Amino acid sequence: MITISAPAKINLTLEVLGKRPDGYHEVRSIMQSISLSDTLIIKEADTLEITSDDEQWDGRISLVAKAADLLKKRTGTRKGASIIVQKRIPLLSGLGGDSSDAAAALAGLNEIWSLGLSRDELKKMANELGSDIPFFFSGGTALATGRGEIISSLPPISHSWVVLIFPDTPRRPRKTKTAYESLIPSHFTDGDTTNQLVDSLITGKYPDDTLLINAFEKVAFSLYPGLETIQQQLSSIGISRLHLAGSGPTLFSIYGDLVKAKDIVSRLEDHSFQCNLTETT
Repeated sequence: MITISAPAKINLTLEVLGKRPDGYHEVRSIMQSISLSDTLIIKEADTLEITSDDEQWDGRISLVAKAADLLKKRTGTRKGASIIVQKRIPLLSGLGGDSSDAAAALAGLNEIWSLGLSRDELKKMANELGSDIPFFFSGGTALATGRGEIISSLPPISHSWVVLIFPDTPRRPRKTKTAYESLIPSHFTDGDTTNQLVDSLITGKYPDDTLLINAFEKVAFSLYPGLETIQQQLSSIGISRLHLAGSGPTLFSIYGDLVKAKDIVSRLEDHSFQCNLTETT
């Protein structure tokens, strides 16, 4: 039996450069893993069984199931496994939970089933399952290019505290696809802001909050009814340094000072906002 942590991520930047001939979008994004994580407990079994402590998470249609099926198809193994997914990353939150779980499943099953696949081979399979998944084989701070699957490690951001805010707004399946489809050419950028943040990381500077951008913020209010009102409520209690996590609807704010981060969390809890204090890893 093995136990694997599957961390969440935020996008410090997410720029969409345009639509590609293959139908995907070209992106330039800086991704950052955080300490909020799911846990996968994997052991060999006669059949493949995927369960979770979250009744709303359906293992049968998850990327974990798709990862296991792809491994079995490519290697020909007939072994089974019991995979228990302890969910801590909220579903459909924009924090990459299902993608991270899939990466952990690929790595864990490769070990449990003694398949001997290299990390590069696993990352190629991950790329077939979803653009975000290859990032989770390295984590930390990384530049994502192409459609998001080309990962280049960056110098780590100075240790930071990340306040996550989970808005009470409807979650929609296939929301990332819908978010991309909602973008229009005027929402596309040239990647220069991401390049500026890369330069800051390389020179060891703490990132300027104005460099944290996300193309989906331009369509988030139409994607998530009520989000605009929630953001106005947050601003009214002095919380304005907010950024969209991935395709949303989670919002985050990042701080170098733990005391400041705890003060923000206290204010949020006083006003009954669901939140979580996590940190960069």
